[in-house]
Amino acid sequence: MKLYSGPLSMFGAKVQIAALEKGLAFECIMVPFDRDDRYEPRHPEVLRVNPKRQVPVLIDGEVELFDSTQIFEYLEDRFPEPALWPGDVAARAHARRLELESDEVFFPHVIKLFGLQDDMQSPAAVAACAGCAAFYAKLEPLLAAREYLAGGYSFVDIAFYMAQVFAERKGAPMTQATPRLLDWRERVGARPPVREVVGAMMRFLASEGRPVPPHLQALARP
Repeated sequence: MKLYSGPLSMFGAKVQIAALEKGLAFECIMVPFDRDDRYEPRHPEVLRVNPKRQVPVLIDGEVELFDSTQIFEYLEDRFPEPALWPGDVAARAHARRLELESDEVFFPHVIKLFGLQDDMQSPAAVAACAGCAAFYAKLEPLLAAREYLAGGYSFVDIAFYMAQVFAERKGAPMTQATPRLLDWRERVGARPPVREVVGAMMRFLASEGRPVPPHLQALARP
């Protein structure tokens, strides 16, 4: 099994963490990365499999997939233990919705912050940060009676943890306005697969002279 990702690929990191949580044997191939947050030159296997020309890409024998959620669903079907979706049908549907919202509702606010770190008082940056804060506030009540976003630890925790890492990098951090979410971040961030993947990412950032979020600086040390 081969996973093509990149040193600053949020979506690749999601899959990598999930595979490590399941204890899978796989080769993780980091494709080249340039300073403009693009992956250049494009890896020929990525180009061959993914018409969107992006990582992650998974190749497992005859199975060739792209899109982080589709790859994860394949891994969950093929390697159901330990499960990273809830067992109950309704709870699983809820978890899938949260994961989709993390990617398609929350993360677009973060994308708008790319390139605005020198202009964080601009209307565009202020609006994007407000969108992130509203999403944090929406998640906070979910943690009133449970430790993880969908009950037990699941793929939605992996997905949102990685999305908020990028939000922190781009200027939309969590604050004491959501104390349960801050505690949740500590729980997820303490898991060995998360530390392994995020640690490598933070060390890459440090090697490039890029800022590392304060709560992740310990992972950036060699």
